[in-house]
Amino acid sequence: MKLKKTYFISDTHFGFYEYSREKPLIEKFEKLCKIITENQGDFFILGDLFDYWFEYKSVIQKYSYRILTCLEKMSESGVNITYIIGNHDFAHRDLFEKELNIKVLDKPCTKIIFNKKFLLAHGDGLIGKDTGYMILKSIVRNKRLQSLYAKLHPNIGIGLAKYFSKKSRHYTNERDYGENDYLYQFSKKKIEEGYDYVVMGHSHKFSFEKIGNGYYINLGSWLIKPAYGVFDGSKFELLEI
Repeated sequence: MKLKKTYFISDTHFGFYEYSREKPLIEKFEKLCKIITENQGDFFILGDLFDYWFEYKSVIQKYSYRILTCLEKMSESGVNITYIIGNHDFAHRDLFEKELNIKVLDKPCTKIIFNKKFLLAHGDGLIGKDTGYMILKSIVRNKRLQSLYAKLHPNIGIGLAKYFSKKSRHYTNERDYGENDYLYQFSKKKIEEGYDYVVMGHSHKFSFEKIGNGYYINLGSWLIKPAYGVFDGSKFELLEI
């Protein structure tokens, strides 16, 4: 019996470019969704699917239509999809869970996949000394502020979301993601605790590091190179789409 593969992406940031430039990326995403659907593998999205996501009660951003349609078709076909929100996911309500049947998590999670122990996370705010980001996060995730924000006309609200998205990206891009960075050190600690794989995004920098008896894998960003991770039970690969 052929084992179902497990798939991973992060930081696609749809909505960042104008549609004419983004269309080829959307088509690559549709191609990937077809691959996953045909294999009926589990699919993990590790945050920042969109460059900014603020979910209104009755309005969906136009740029998200084709992406959401793909996810809906995958879910209806039987693919199990899990979404771990990232730093550009400003406000999720119930669209993903109620309409698309996608499990949404707001913190890292542990999964056993083919008898291997995985730690899956977006990668933001994993250490207490990440002060600048934690302040920004406390503002954009504040439920009371989100409620007030939702009263703005979507054209205004989306404009502000783009601004906060730019601020968040600038902070991310300025970080040093070498061996002394918290993503590497966090992964090292988790592998020492017994994890086989630590898979994240956030840094926009591809990484496949052997650490002790495990691996730290960073999925990079589609703003740099459209790629995905796939685990077949024996090996993990980073593949360009």
